[in-house]
Formats: sequence, structure tokens, C-alpha cells
Amino acid sequence: MKWNNQLIEQLQWSNTIINRAGKERVAKEVADIAKNGDIIGAGSGSTVYLTLFALAERIRKEALHIEIIPASNEISMTCIQLNIPQTTLWNKRPDWTFDGADEVDPQHNLIKGRGGAMFKEIKSSDKSYIIIDPSKKVERLGSKFPVPVEVFPGALNHAEQEIRRLGASEITLRLAVGKDGPILTENGNFILDVRFDTIGSGLEQQLKSITGVIESGLFIGYDVDIITAE
Repeated sequence: MKWNNQLIEQLQWSNTIINRAGKERVAKEVADIAKNGDIIGAGSGSTVYLTLFALAERIRKEALHIEIIPASNEISMTCIQLNIPQTTLWNKRPDWTFDGADEVDPQHNLIKGRGGAMFKEIKSSDKSYIIIDPSKKVERLGSKFPVPVEVFPGALNHAEQEIRRLGASEITLRLAVGKDGPILTENGNFILDVRFDTIGSGLEQQLKSITGVIESGLFIGYDVDIITAE
């Protein structure tokens, strides 16, 4: 029996896409990188969403064969909607990844995760393309947004204490919109939004060493190409 994908086929991006024309130009540029046989990691955000449409167009016109490893259910459902083949990190590793970011400093260090997706993202790929608009460029990480930290619920109190020991000036449990209580990640965990006055090069690893911390939104020292949608 064929599965009825009617609800998925009706999905649209949940918010207004800012600078859509610029993002669509960059989406085509990123889609043009794909070649036959590529395993591609797809992060989260509106530009990732638009890039999937550009990839689907190449699949339709050129019979391009690729597989996507999606970072979120939303991106996975978009792949279903567009008939883009998918795989998982269980059995394949991405050749390259494309994603967005919330902040990018001059050294190409990143803060990500404002949309709630951190785990399974660019840290599993050797090469990543980060798509941003000019507003995401900062001189100092943390100047606009806190650092998201994904925490196992049973370790919440311990993780909070240890994060404060690392110098956090403010820690907030991210609350959900459209449901009572805290937001849950797709791994069933909580997100703490953490402010630091200074983000050093070792903070990412220090956070990850805390028992109960699953992942953070810090990406420091990775090989990324920054593509700006003007």
C-alpha cells in the first residue's frame, strides 16, 4: 500500500524568508557543487530549505544522483516532498555539508542552533559550506546570540552547575512555542541558551566534556567556506 504523503506535500517554510532572492541565488550556487554519487549533509534553516529546491531541480533536469543526510525532521520531510533520496549517519558519511549559522566571526568560527538543531550537523563532515546573510557577521562570538547547549534532561542541574563554572553569565532554559514547558530537541533533550562574556578557543570542548551535555552550538576551528547572500 502506498503511503499517503499529503500532509508532507502541503508543508511550507514556517516563517517569512528574509532576503529570499539573495538566498535563492546562493542556493543555486551551492546546488551546483553537487556531483553524481555525492552524499550531502543538509543542516537547518531557510537557506538549506531553498537549496533543497535547487538540488531537486538538478535531479529532475539532469538525473543527478545524490543522497541527503538531513539534520532535522523538517529537512527530512522537505526531501520527501521533493523526492530527494535520503540516507543517515548510521551507514554513510557526508562528502560535504551545507548549512546556515547564527553568528560568524572573522576566523570563521560559528554559533549555530537557534533553530534547535545542533546534533548530526557539520561536525561529521570534512568540508562544509556555511550560507549566511551579512547580518550574521560579528567581530566577537556571542555578541548577538547566546550559545545553545543541548542537555540530557536528567542531567540538567549538574550541567547548569558545570556550565556556570566555565564562566557563564546567564543561563536560560529555552521554552517552547505552541506547547507548554521547555522545547525538546529531536533527540528528546533540553536546550540551554548560555551567555558568555568571552568565548575562548577551548570552550566548545569544555562544554562537551560535561556529563549530560550532548552537543553545543559552538563550531570553533572547523574547515568551512562562508558564502554570503547579499
